[in-house]
Amino acid sequence: MKRSEKDEDWSQRRIQSIEVGFKVIRAMESADGPLPLRDIAAAAGMPPSKAHLYLVSFIREGLVRQDPHSGHYGLGSFAIQLGHSAIRQVDIVDLAREELSALQQETGFAAYLSLWGNRGPGIVSKVDGYKQGSLAVRLGYVLPLSASATGQVFLAYLDRSETKPILEDEIQIARHSEENWTIAPELAKDPARLDALTDEIRTRGYATSKNNINANFAAMAAPVFDHSGRITATVTVLGSDKSMTGTRAKGVTSALLDTTERLSRRLGYSPRAPKA
Repeated sequence: MKRSEKDEDWSQRRIQSIEVGFKVIRAMESADGPLPLRDIAAAAGMPPSKAHLYLVSFIREGLVRQDPHSGHYGLGSFAIQLGHSAIRQVDIVDLAREELSALQQETGFAAYLSLWGNRGPGIVSKVDGYKQGSLAVRLGYVLPLSASATGQVFLAYLDRSETKPILEDEIQIARHSEENWTIAPELAKDPARLDALTDEIRTRGYATSKNNINANFAAMAAPVFDHSGRITATVTVLGSDKSMTGTRAKGVTSALLDTTERLSRRLGYSPRAPKA
């Protein structure tokens, strides 16, 4: 057998018992708390006696713990350590590069990643698009909180105590300058509008802006969540307003939300279905 064939053979070999055992781990990971043996076995698709053998081994390695009173099983201390280690090794900027390129290729728009900073949301990574016209996306640029789709996403998902100082500064700037940030003063006069805006963004999962900062340009932004469910970044697409309207916008929305969902999951985010 040739070396390349051997390498291919080894690359496809698997340890079946490990794969079966991780059905037990996945069943426990998806639960809201410790489970009895019968529930774990049912979720893993195996007899309780078989599931019990895996649980005993996982307990010895610290991946699983058993409550001494109820007898239920939950994830152990080593599982927590693994999760923390994985989080430390994840860099959202590195993860996003490939996703931004794929998003740009699918939509034709410029795509960029923004992180929250002490002055608001700043662009930290970007890919230019052929549908963005002459407008340049600058790394390091801090976007307005109230008038940009990117800022509105942070406004919707961050705690109000974090966004309030920056929003108040924007209100003062907008009142005393010629910047086309017309939304901020209106939000200041009508707090109910701010609540309605953020509620709408949280309901649909993304924000849009059109002609707010630059004439003839539109943007769409969506949040990226970390393992704790906190917003850690936004992904935004930017292009001409004519290219992001009507039926054209549906495809952009779908591509954007697919991108942010993948990034969130790679950061450990796991949305839980609401309890009845």
